[in-house]
Amino acid sequence: MSKDGSPQPLQDNKAVKVLIEGRVQGVWYRGWTVENARRLNLDGWVRNRRDGSVQAVFSGPIIRVDEMLKLCSDGPPAAEVSSVEYILHNSHVDAGFRVKRSV
Repeated sequence: MSKDGSPQPLQDNKAVKVLIEGRVQGVWYRGWTVENARRLNLDGWVRNRRDGSVQAVFSGPIIRVDEMLKLCSDGPPAAEVSSVEYILHNSHVDAGFRVKRSV
């Protein structure tokens, strides 16, 4: 509630499509992403790409999406992330967070 007793507006949300490059396959990056995205209560998905990168979509409150993007820069202990690039994602994102088939 605000000072005048009116309800606070819901926190703004955003969705981003992310490309993570480096040594990010075979190091438990997808499983780590699922754990962290679910911990942050984000919606979206993660998958491996044939070129060796990992792609993901994160959707939720801005502050939590931004936190996930920061986490992706490090990844799990065995990962060696060289870049994290993202764009705003305007398509519908299903509820929950899951692993998608590789492309």
